[in-house]
Amino acid sequence: MMHSLPLFHRIAGQPVIVLGEGEAAEAKRRLVDRAGGVVTSDEAAEARLAFVALDEPEEAAARLKARGILVNVVDRPELCDFTTPSLLERGPVLVAVGTGGVSAGLAKALRLRLEAALPQSLGLLAERLGQARQALRQRWPDAGQRRRALDLALGEGGALDPLDPQSSSRIDDWLDGAAGGSVGTAEFRLASDDPDDLTLRQARWLGSADVVVHDPAVPAAVLVRARADAARYPLAAGEAVPQLSGRVVVIRRG
Repeated sequence: MMHSLPLFHRIAGQPVIVLGEGEAAEAKRRLVDRAGGVVTSDEAAEARLAFVALDEPEEAAARLKARGILVNVVDRPELCDFTTPSLLERGPVLVAVGTGGVSAGLAKALRLRLEAALPQSLGLLAERLGQARQALRQRWPDAGQRRRALDLALGEGGALDPLDPQSSSRIDDWLDGAAGGSVGTAEFRLASDDPDDLTLRQARWLGSADVVVHDPAVPAAVLVRARADAARYPLAAGEAVPQLSGRVVVIRRG
């Protein structure tokens, strides 16, 4: 189970309270500035978010929370309504790595590994895909077919592989000649209940499935590897796999 709900909160042009002095408070001010927010040190300001970087933050945090403001208290995760992740930015693409306040150092280390792996061109690819949204709808009017085509193109070695620096230059050619993503049924048995034991192919099947058909005993930790909008269909004992449309993945246990 996730310890918190990850969200991207738009604050451009909105006031955000930052209380405190020193490097910790300055880091929060820079973070708010970077996201386009308006920093204020006025505790009474009309705001929805606040950062508290005080030696004794309890009373200030309580006052802010009593007004319905979401509060982040530096180095005090037990007082936080939200935590701030370590951020990697590639244009419109934001990758956030969080640990729920348990270890900022670990989040930073993981973000630095991702920095080395994700090319700067990723932002341009995202921008070009955004610009091509209407062309995508015209090429594949059906939402399911459009999603499968994108899954295929954005997969490893695909025409628009995000880790290939040249992918953004191929979008027009891909739209002119790409076929829709594949449909059909793939089936596999779990080697264990540990989702980390999924093979790369199995993980890809799950990540691109429209429907996941599974034994009731398949653990939630495995099912969560599927897309959030993929339909789930638990099979009763002895029940045959039904005829379903789209890309279907069948998971058996044991």
